[in-house]
Amino acid sequence: MKNKPTTEQSSNYNNLEKMDTFELLSNINAEDKTVPLAIEKVIPSIEKLVNIIYDKMKDGGRLFYIGAGTSGRLGVLDASECPPTYGVSDDWVIGLIAGGDIALRKAVENAEDDTTLAWKDLQKYNITNKDVLVGIAASGTTPYVIGGLQKAKEHNIITGCITCNKNSPLSLVAEFPIEIVVGPEFVTGSTRMKAGTAQKLVLNMISTSVMIKLGRVKDNKMVHMQLSNTKLVNRGVLMLMDELLIDEDLASMLLEKHKSVKNVLDLYKSEFL
Repeated sequence: MKNKPTTEQSSNYNNLEKMDTFELLSNINAEDKTVPLAIEKVIPSIEKLVNIIYDKMKDGGRLFYIGAGTSGRLGVLDASECPPTYGVSDDWVIGLIAGGDIALRKAVENAEDDTTLAWKDLQKYNITNKDVLVGIAASGTTPYVIGGLQKAKEHNIITGCITCNKNSPLSLVAEFPIEIVVGPEFVTGSTRMKAGTAQKLVLNMISTSVMIKLGRVKDNKMVHMQLSNTKLVNRGVLMLMDELLIDEDLASMLLEKHKSVKNVLDLYKSEFL
């Protein structure tokens, strides 16, 4: 293939089947170490996308991710973790995968090849120009994602993308492209490896930075987290003990009464001092 995309170039390693377990693990780890360095080079691009997402979301907009395969799963994962971590509604950050939720577990044949499907999926959520759409595709060539961004642009919706090839068709469509060139995969073409890791790290950076800027974190703590299990309740109690210098019994009582760490911090002084 002429001008083969970076994500499809041959591995830096040969005869993988002849390596022993330690060699396999060490070489995979050596490749993985290059990913944060590749991300460091594109922080200015990530910054631009984070700032536009923040501007839209502080005015009531939403963040949408679309992708297929591993990329789609990573977008859905990042979106699904925002409500429990930051106490936001589950319709504020929305992840969509080609083929629907069944594709989270099993490949849905030909779903990613349909250029019209993403826009149909997005219309179910009444996406508007108040929102931001981020397409995720390691290769930058996925028709589902490219088609979604093209239609979004026609409707004056801000678009960004996360890809691992330079000057891909997806990057050329997106207004705010992020291109993390991590190089060939350990197993040639297996973009669930370094490319997937890069996408996961960048998604973490985007959603975490936006939520912090939106006031969903105090100091370094998840004060808006949903108290959905014992571990999180215990974490909330410890936060209050550290923040207010109170004992465990009082912290537990306050948390049970006011239902969130943030509520306790806002109300404690007026009610108990």
